[in-house]
Amino acid sequence: MAADKFALFLGCVAPLRYPGIEKATRELFKTLGYDLREMTGAGCCPAPGVIRSFDQATWLALAARNLCIAEKQGCDILTICNGCYGSLYEANHMLQEDPELLKKVNMILAEVGMKYEGKVHVRHFADVLFKDIGIEKMKQKFTKPLSYNVAVHYGCHFSRPTKIKHIDDPERPHVLDELVEWTGAKSIPYADKNMCCGAGGGVRSRDAKFALSFTETKLKNMKAVNAQFIIDVCPFCHLQFDRGQKDLPGYDIPVIHLAQLYGLALGLPVSSLGLEAHEIKVTL
Repeated sequence: MAADKFALFLGCVAPLRYPGIEKATRELFKTLGYDLREMTGAGCCPAPGVIRSFDQATWLALAARNLCIAEKQGCDILTICNGCYGSLYEANHMLQEDPELLKKVNMILAEVGMKYEGKVHVRHFADVLFKDIGIEKMKQKFTKPLSYNVAVHYGCHFSRPTKIKHIDDPERPHVLDELVEWTGAKSIPYADKNMCCGAGGGVRSRDAKFALSFTETKLKNMKAVNAQFIIDVCPFCHLQFDRGQKDLPGYDIPVIHLAQLYGLALGLPVSSLGLEAHEIKVTL
């Protein structure tokens, strides 16, 4: 697959709830010389904590359909969401490692005129920034050093399952902290940093109150260290922290996706980053 282009997989939450994440991602990779291709006809990843729990064959077929779209374009997939990354990456791994499983899934795909050859790779945009671009090239692009003290949230699917992903150490993660600090912002430590936001695995849909108990624990710990912003790399975590604070009195920590933070460091107009769509007002 070509190294300078990706099929951009948007997922569900970003384009519908936080279009600024999509805009910031497009502007960021345009600045870096990448061609992000539209995945016309792409569907849900599908959500790993929901569909896979009920029927693995359906989950695999739906994921493989998205992989087919990128394969036809001759592009690897770029994701901006931990859940999408986890679902597509894991499905792709299973299909590439198990010829019989690939054969069964292709029998399903044949019903819609598709066949997956197993040639696509799935990347998280943060991994591309860290491994492919690197600090020196990235810093050359930054025009506005940032000086915020922020709480970084990794999320559950960024580096797990560890047996097949080699993106970061889930017990002692560092990639996102470093990516944030490339901008001049400081990633401040806080208690239970690796804890779930509360929304994943269908928990938010099944029991919103229980999901918010996780969110409140994290917010309490972030507030204790005076974090100015929460930095995430997943629109679903983003939504849980941003919208969840409406139902949790005493918290008003703005949430910024890493692509939006990089947009600020690149000197992009604030009006182009979609921050006004956030529930918690972002004051810079």
